[in-house]
Amino acid sequence: MPGIEDYTALVNAELEKAVPENGGIVCDAMRYSLQNGGKRIRPVLALEFCRVCGGDIHSALPFACAVEMIHTYSLIHDDLPCMDDDGLRRGKPSCHVRYGEAFALLAGDALLTLAFKTLMTAPLPPERRAEACLLLSDAAGYSGMVGGQELDLLNEGKKVTAEALRETDALKTGELIRAACLLGCIAAGADQKQREAAAIYAENIGLAFQITDDILDVTGSTETLGKPAGSDEENGKSTYVSLLGLEKSKELAAELTQRAVASLYVFGAEGGFLSELAYALIQRKN
Repeated sequence: MPGIEDYTALVNAELEKAVPENGGIVCDAMRYSLQNGGKRIRPVLALEFCRVCGGDIHSALPFACAVEMIHTYSLIHDDLPCMDDDGLRRGKPSCHVRYGEAFALLAGDALLTLAFKTLMTAPLPPERRAEACLLLSDAAGYSGMVGGQELDLLNEGKKVTAEALRETDALKTGELIRAACLLGCIAAGADQKQREAAAIYAENIGLAFQITDDILDVTGSTETLGKPAGSDEENGKSTYVSLLGLEKSKELAAELTQRAVASLYVFGAEGGFLSELAYALIQRKN
């Protein structure tokens, strides 16, 4: 069974080849952001769900890289002054700080379009590639991640309910995580029961992931996080910590993780890696 280091190495090697060196400023900015570390959680999920559903992880690698490209583009745009205005990303200057706002904007746009080209190169039947394309475009667009970013901007400076916050995060963070899990299922030709389990797992770890982010924004340091700590409060954002308190937020993240793990019964012993990953995500320090 591959470990997280094996999956990360596979993904990093593919991403290294995805954008040409010396291709101009936009390509340099794309490579800078793609190779700026990161946990690679989404591509790891895509590859592991492909494996536990009986598929070949190498055939799912373009799907995994595509979802990571979209995640990276979203971070470039999130950091822009017109959005969250963050100067640090993973301990390094944000893309717009390093290359300027205009080139950062173009780099994000280029990664979004490259994601779909990459997805369509998967050595899989055309109907699986088409299904994956529809899934990922919905998850990334106005009815998914972008819709969540819209709500997030509208929520700034306002006191929102926990339910409204949950709706925002289900779109902004959760949809791309759900897409990653289901992309692995699509690559493997998974059955309905496996897909339903993957969706439940994704929904719960996605929300637990965001709650943990909110906790770390309060308890972590800029050095540990690799981005400005305390930025949520500074930007007037409602978070799970501000609404529920620190301890209740930790309890909720743990409860959601248990639900995610419970959904893996479908995969039997093969679900061990995904179970360990779910717990690791709420115990992380950055």
